[in-house]
Amino acid sequence: MKGLILAGGLGTRLRPLSHTGPKQLIPIANKPVLHYIIEDLKNSGIIDIGIIVGYTEERIKHIIDSCGDGSKFGVKITYIEQDAPRGLAHAVYTAKEFLDGENFVVYLGDNILGGGVKEYVDSFKNSDFDAGILVGKVENPNMYGIVTLNKRGVITGIEEKPKNPKSNLAIVGVYLFKPFIFDIIKKTRLGKGGEFQLTDTLRLIYKSKCYKINAHIVKGWWDDTGTAEAVLRANHLVLAKLKHRIGGKVEKNVSITGAVDIGKGTVIKSGTILKGPVIIGENCSIGPNSYIGPYTSIGDNTTIVNSELESSIVLGGCKLDFNGKIVDSLIGKNVKILSRNKMPRGYKFILGEHSEVII
Repeated sequence: MKGLILAGGLGTRLRPLSHTGPKQLIPIANKPVLHYIIEDLKNSGIIDIGIIVGYTEERIKHIIDSCGDGSKFGVKITYIEQDAPRGLAHAVYTAKEFLDGENFVVYLGDNILGGGVKEYVDSFKNSDFDAGILVGKVENPNMYGIVTLNKRGVITGIEEKPKNPKSNLAIVGVYLFKPFIFDIIKKTRLGKGGEFQLTDTLRLIYKSKCYKINAHIVKGWWDDTGTAEAVLRANHLVLAKLKHRIGGKVEKNVSITGAVDIGKGTVIKSGTILKGPVIIGENCSIGPNSYIGPYTSIGDNTTIVNSELESSIVLGGCKLDFNGKIVDSLIGKNVKILSRNKMPRGYKFILGEHSEVII
């Protein structure tokens, strides 16, 4: 089988972080979501992978620079450009030449599954089904493509973002197809939002009665990392399995509890408290007099002084010298958060569009 990762989305729900960079490269526990997906496909025996990219040269370059030709993952990567955001079904059709008549897995580039997809890929290979989908329970089913199943687990309905959902089983962003799917995509009409929706294609397959499609309920957790809240939630879940590793220097009078991963060249200075799980990248300076609380990821080349941080993600190159506690935050690259103890007290902000500040 081949793999197809859809990484061309604009990531509007993650602005301003996604204004210039692809949302698929936002790190979870200091590793881009896209890297988790490539590794998951490799673990499933899939080493020929296409990645759908678009719609600006800058976004495409970011992804190519991050993933390369795939050799560092032990796979071969081919990049396929989608000319505009025309929907997931259109994105799949764009890769028809690359897929070249083989069975394949489609993996949305902002999804992450705690248990991986190997079990479902193996099951599909050994079955006579023409298509397979993964589904998982959600609290807001009107925001997803929804599947209804009978007591035997057979699909009885598929609908895109229904106003009155008949179930809470959402379509997870992993699909398994045989090549017939391209004929069905040709028959798919423009759906909600003026795009060719893959959910509509699945509905055509289900209604045709000519093809066999099945659904697997995902074991374990999954997230689509499409919002800041989802990114932080996925970071929490991944860090829960963090292994303790000290790769940098820890000075005297530092308190460390729980699993902590400290990268090479990083210095944890005196008077700092680390309460795991916490991952800190390379060449960082943490402290003095700082607290890094549970479920926090800190990217490379970051400096944190006299600050408190908990349940947050800090991308690389940041500087935090903040007289307060930062919680549940997603902080982009090269951001500075500084306190200036002057009277009268005021707040100075330099913010891009779609920013959010809560004080």
